[in-house]
Amino acid sequence: MTRYTRFPSSALKRLTPLASLLGGLLIAGHANAFDPEQAPRGVAEGVTQGQEVAIFAGGCFWCMEGPFDKLDGVISTTSGYTAGETDNPTYKQVSAGRTGHTEAVKVVYDPEKVSYETLLEVFWHNIDPVAVDRQFCDAGTQYRSGIYPVDEAQQDAAQASLDDLKDRFPEGIATEIEAAGPWYAAEQYHQDFYQKNPVRYRFYRAGCGRDDRLEEIWGDDAPAH
Repeated sequence: MTRYTRFPSSALKRLTPLASLLGGLLIAGHANAFDPEQAPRGVAEGVTQGQEVAIFAGGCFWCMEGPFDKLDGVISTTSGYTAGETDNPTYKQVSAGRTGHTEAVKVVYDPEKVSYETLLEVFWHNIDPVAVDRQFCDAGTQYRSGIYPVDEAQQDAAQASLDDLKDRFPEGIATEIEAAGPWYAAEQYHQDFYQKNPVRYRFYRAGCGRDDRLEEIWGDDAPAH
């Protein structure tokens, strides 16, 4: 999916130093540009020109929207399902663990204001990387953690971020990294749940032990709540 701008070698020789610099910037820009025409089903929905998209699974998607919404440069977060085998899955199907999907959040962002690397940092600090097929009180493959890159640049960044954490978690990191596949938005009542139902959300989050576990894992790097 990564695209590069190529010039004939004869033309490159005639470029001035300034033109060469500009050409290099153009090449870098194309390498990181999101191409909606190449995106799997559902991934490009709601993404306009100049914007990028990232997909993360960190257990209950109610709890993953807020941390990204706080970032300057994040345009939207949408709860949904990815990495499964069934078309147009419903919450009932996914929550029963029958479709192979995991609950995931699609983050649309402005790369001029926030980097993918920053999104990765927020992602890691909001999950339990060593939990296998679960996150906090929610158990099952539908709650497994994952990063789903939409292009080679995201793939490389995601893998580098995981590698950087290996010494911190010698027991092994369970978070999967897989190329983005079809993504389906969850039902409307799940969207922005933490804003529309704040009391119920806080009760769930506390009861699930999410923040206590994050503080245990990440210490001072744990997100504020």
